[in-house]
Amino acid sequence: MTEARGRTATAAVSLSGARLSYGDRTLWDGLDLDVQPGEFVAVLGPNGSGKTSLMRVLLGQQKLSAGTVRVAGAAPGRGNRNIGYIPQQRALDPTVAVRGRDLVGLGYDGHRWGLGIGGMRERRRRVDAALDAVGATAYADRPVGLLSGGEQQRLRVAQALVGEPEVLLCDEPLLSLDLAHQRAVSTLIDARRRDAGSAVLFVTHEINPVLPLVDRVLYLVDGRFRIGPPEQVMTSETLSELYGTEIAVVRVRGQIHIVGAHSDLCEDGAHHTEQLLER
Repeated sequence: MTEARGRTATAAVSLSGARLSYGDRTLWDGLDLDVQPGEFVAVLGPNGSGKTSLMRVLLGQQKLSAGTVRVAGAAPGRGNRNIGYIPQQRALDPTVAVRGRDLVGLGYDGHRWGLGIGGMRERRRRVDAALDAVGATAYADRPVGLLSGGEQQRLRVAQALVGEPEVLLCDEPLLSLDLAHQRAVSTLIDARRRDAGSAVLFVTHEINPVLPLVDRVLYLVDGRFRIGPPEQVMTSETLSELYGTEIAVVRVRGQIHIVGAHSDLCEDGAHHTEQLLER
């Protein structure tokens, strides 16, 4: 974990006694989690375990059923410039004519109005730097609707980074990307937290590209959860306890293989019963 430059050790994200319920169904309860500046936490688990709901809580779109939450020093809600958000990858309509750099610029504008000449100059500098960081300069002036899914997702990463957030919330940012783009996006996010001390919460089921980068894992399953370093959470004993069935975690040549029930361990039908997690 990288310490944030010039920041205190105050947690960038803090959940205490957090519970989230829908009717008589509880997604998780008693969740205590402090994410420090510069820390990279992966949020894992099957569909319906509450991963995206956790993102919604941190964004202020969903209220906790019990407990408290703070993000970037404030209660969750709209307008916090210290929070960057990368949503799930969804292809934009080909008719969308907004240029790539304009899409990225929206992440800087936020609630800033009347930037003035100096402000516009700084905006341009920030946007150009973000585009360069994600390798999107070459297509920055093309309509985003004509870009590939991987190119669009790089722009979404740039949009989240351009405001230099203290907290970066990533909700399945690797979804539908090929392996090369998954690794590229993961590396960009990791570079941001190392260079600037941003705290990262990264919801994913595409674990291959991200597991070598994370400091801790929050694994959610059917109302149960475990938090800890990957080597402590990603074990046969821990996952078997969480899933309530026998799960084998095998390390071969620096890689982790998980063998278990297909429907429990995987979140889409394209996965096999054996998942490869690179370490």
